[in-house]
Amino acid sequence: MDNKKKKAESKLPNLSQKTIMAMTFGALGVNMAFTLQGSQMSRITQTIGVNPNALGWFFILPPLLGMLVQPWLGKSSDGTWTRFGRRMPYLLIGAPITVVVMILLPFTGSFGFGYGSMAALIYAAIAIALMDLFSNVCLAPFRMIAGDMVNDKQKNKVWSWQQIFSYAGGILAALLPYLLDKLGIANTAAKGVIPKTVIWAYLIGAALLLVTTLVTVFNVHEYDPETYAKYHDIDKKEVEEKSPSMWQLLKKAPRSFWELSVVQLFSWIGIMYTWTYATGAMAKNIWHTTDPTAAGFQAAGNWYGVMTAFYSIAALLWGLFYAKTREDQRKLWYAVGLFADAVSIIIVALTGNKWVALLAFALYGIGNFTINTLPFTILTSSLHGRNEGTYLGLFNIFVCMPQIIGSLLSFWLFPMLGNSQSTMMIIGFVSMLVATVSVAIIHEGE
Repeated sequence: MDNKKKKAESKLPNLSQKTIMAMTFGALGVNMAFTLQGSQMSRITQTIGVNPNALGWFFILPPLLGMLVQPWLGKSSDGTWTRFGRRMPYLLIGAPITVVVMILLPFTGSFGFGYGSMAALIYAAIAIALMDLFSNVCLAPFRMIAGDMVNDKQKNKVWSWQQIFSYAGGILAALLPYLLDKLGIANTAAKGVIPKTVIWAYLIGAALLLVTTLVTVFNVHEYDPETYAKYHDIDKKEVEEKSPSMWQLLKKAPRSFWELSVVQLFSWIGIMYTWTYATGAMAKNIWHTTDPTAAGFQAAGNWYGVMTAFYSIAALLWGLFYAKTREDQRKLWYAVGLFADAVSIIIVALTGNKWVALLAFALYGIGNFTINTLPFTILTSSLHGRNEGTYLGLFNIFVCMPQIIGSLLSFWLFPMLGNSQSTMMIIGFVSMLVATVSVAIIHEGE
């Protein structure tokens, strides 16, 4: 880390525990939206009649929109200085719209479009795309205020707590269909209709997203331009003037920005193939069915929700541990987390026992925490206070692009591999191993 970076970091004050809690609490609701999408999208789309070979189209739309919206939001918010804050106005716009879409999405099969009809597929595709777009609008400000306001000494703690609240929301979101089923709410429905367990899970998630986001908005006070410039050791004019184009910023991006992108490419393909194919793989290997309308397939969907909650618990506990690790050990824990993720993927792909799959997802939780925390911690340690929002937005391309690449590859790989969802997960395992090895190329602070 160069001397100017050290000097700038030393001027950022330590934040109080109250501020840290308020800054990170809203992540609970945001991750409920993402968790419901990750754990239930495959189930919803197959329930309304989507062929498994076409699932890739539904998983292309969200990252494509995320890849576009987060760089725009980052660049736009870098120059947004209002009495409500710099990043917070975007939360005030994004949260209510996300709530509306979350209410509409699970009713895809309830409007009489018809099982497998083009109208049902188009409606679902639009709803999924809009949900991801505005969930990204909600997510980005949380990352950006951490880059704006947190010094290097507190980065591990703040990023960890942000993820801890995220996983708390993820645990609740993932368990909701299973718990609602146990409470007697119908977990099956007419052909092409989403079960009420899923519908109510989305409605509850929407309400909590709105409440928790507003808690952050009204309790975090961002720095004004003069204070921001002082704490980051830059001229106030530089803060308020129009920022360079994204292309110019990319040409000046720190070395770690590009090195991290390589790791992101392979790690996110691994994650995406787990999201897409785990329910189908377990339905065949454990419940011995490939029929999306069968009770066994819906049971696999519920169990995957339980597994998602379980990995969220493991991730939360790992986050408490990681928050206390040293600043100079980030690469070590990055590699450990990615390897744990790889091991979990191969076990879930092959096991015929639902309890083994559940236990394996403890390792997936460690990996998921790592992938959602370490790249951003390392990147913000390499930035200098200028254009942080734009760089974080641009960096989100390397979260979204791998998912698009993985989706496109799936149209070729899935039929070539005999339409085996388990084998697609094995491809994800190999990709995650490559990501683990790639950590060695990263130069933090450069």
